[in-house]
Order: sequence, then structure tokens, then C-alpha cells
Amino acid sequence: MADKASFADTDVHLDVKDYYGKTLKNTSDLKSNACVALAAPLPKHILQALKKVHADVTDRYFGCGLVAPECLEGCKILDLGSGSGRDCYMLSQLVGETGHVTGIDMTEDQLEVARKHVDFHMKEFGYKKPNVNFVQGYIEALTEAGLEKNFYDIIISNCVVNLSPDKKKVLNEAYTVLKDGGEFFFSDMYCNGRQTEDIKNNKVLWGEGFGGALWYKDLLQLAEEVGFSPPRLVTASHITVDNKDMQASLGDFKFVSATYRLFKVPKGSTKSCKVVYNGNITGSEQTLLFDCQYTFKAGEVAEVDGEVASILTHSRFARAFTFQPPGGSCQTCGVKTKTGTGDPFELAAQLQKQNPGSATGGCCSTESAACCK
Repeated sequence: MADKASFADTDVHLDVKDYYGKTLKNTSDLKSNACVALAAPLPKHILQALKKVHADVTDRYFGCGLVAPECLEGCKILDLGSGSGRDCYMLSQLVGETGHVTGIDMTEDQLEVARKHVDFHMKEFGYKKPNVNFVQGYIEALTEAGLEKNFYDIIISNCVVNLSPDKKKVLNEAYTVLKDGGEFFFSDMYCNGRQTEDIKNNKVLWGEGFGGALWYKDLLQLAEEVGFSPPRLVTASHITVDNKDMQASLGDFKFVSATYRLFKVPKGSTKSCKVVYNGNITGSEQTLLFDCQYTFKAGEVAEVDGEVASILTHSRFARAFTFQPPGGSCQTCGVKTKTGTGDPFELAAQLQKQNPGSATGGCCSTESAACCK
């Protein structure tokens, strides 16, 4: 049997490797202030987990805000573009000893930092054996890197998809290694339109996240083509660019940092229904912020549309909800689809209006990394 052609570096991959492996030594080396402090306070259990991460790992953190979905105990998680491993070590505490976290990154310099501190973190967490491992490979070629198909409960990514020249391949590979019912929960930068070739070909703009930022509407189309459920927008915040040279190169394009949920669940098979959140998710015992449209309060009946009903019944969240009628079978309840914005720019504006004193958000923040030490 002929060998399958191996995934190869593109010019973009080589540039990104050089930028994150050689040019950037810590967060202060970034050339823009696209990323500033997190607008919302961190949940207590997340803050506690982050405080246990080694300072060397945190100092090399170039992620976008915070990527920590709920309901994680015992889960198998994959972190795309795990870098120095900050999010992996934070999540390894949340999944517990029975869970596992895998980080994959193409930059050896970053992986060296992550691997160096495995023993330190396992001792710090009180684990008898490691529940974290790191793999060198490409987010466009997960199975080629040896990752198992239909294996992971959750995939996360933190300001990394925008660095890939082939977003559809990333989504395809993520879909392949996720279990049925699995979730791709990721934060990334998005643009308000399709960018020019000049911007895409600018190495610094690409390295800083701007050049590869998708028009958010293209994400919706790509997710559908791959087979994911329609993306659920969780939160968003505006990105400001105070670097004059960068702003001149970017012209009138605007950017946001946004977090989406994509699920590998059946489509069109579930009708709208009523659900009750049981309040049994760590850190969300009273209230579960599922996305920008649905916030569930423990013990209260909530009406959900068919799309969300399918997600809740077929994903790990099924154990956190009671369905009416019981048994997880949703019937028509006369529920109308809940209206809300799917536009991250509109949501960012709404959230800023609600919290006028909050900071704008973005990726690769020196301050967002520092606040977690």
C-alpha cells in the first residue's frame, strides 16, 4: 500500500513557527495591543487552577482570553496549538485524574517549555501519574500526528485557528477526532469582512492574528460544510489597534475576539422542548451561561429551540439537565426559536454598553496572562 503523503509546512507555517518560536520570547514581545485584560472576572475555580500553573509556562502564553468550557470531569480534551501548555495544565486540574488533556503544537520551542514542567504540575496537583501529554504536529493534520479518531470529548483552541492558512482542514480534522456528541469550544479573532491579499501576506499582521482572521460569516459556512451544528456564539469583545503602522495596513477593517461552540451532534432530528438545569456542574452550580442566547438557572424550567435541544440531549450536557417529558426525548412544546444576535460585532457592542467600564478583549494579552499568575 502506498504511503499517504505527509502534511508539509507552508510558508505561513514556517513564518508562524519562527514568530512564536524565535521572535516572541514572552508576551511583552508582541507588536500590538490587540489583546488586553479580560473584561469579566474569572470564575473562582478557574482562577485557582491558573494560579497553580508554573510561571515559565504562563510567561510564554500567547492565547486569546480564556478557553474553559463547563462540565469537564473525566473528559478527554485536545488543545489545538497548545503552545507552552498553560491551558492544558489549567484544564488537567478540571478534568481530574480520570480525565486526560493532550496538547498539540507545531512549534518545538513552545513544546519544550510545556514538556519541561509536566512532573512539576503533576506533583503540584497531587496526581500519581500524568494526565497531560504534548504532541508535535499540525492542527490541519491531527490524525497524521497519531491522534485517534472519534476519541475526544472536547477540543479547545485559543487564538490559533486564525494562524492556519486552511481553516476548513482544521475544522475537518477536529470533527474527525471528536466523539459523537463532542464539542469544539474555541476563542479566535474575527474580521468584519474578507481581507485583502496585502494584509494576508503581511508576516507581522499574520503573526499577530490579524492577517488570518476569518470573516465571521465564513466560519458559519465552513462549520456547516464540515458537518458541525451551527456555531453557538458565547461571548465577544472588540479589539483595538493603537499601533499606527498596523492600523494603516489594516485600513477600515474591524476585529473582535469571539468564543464559539461547535457540536458534533445529529441535525434536524430534535424538536424544541423544555429543560431544567440540575445545577450539578462545577463552577456553575447556580447559573450556566451556555451561550449569548441561553443562560440556565438551576431548578428553573427553560424553553430551548430544536438546535439547542439536540445539543443538550446528545452531548456531555445531557447529564446536567432534566428533559420534559423525562427520558431525554424532546417533543414539540410550541417553543419559538429564541432570538438573539449571531453577529460577534453586535454582541461585543451590547456587552460593552452593559459594562462600559470593561476593557476590550482580544488575543495574546500580556495583561490577561499576567492576571492569572
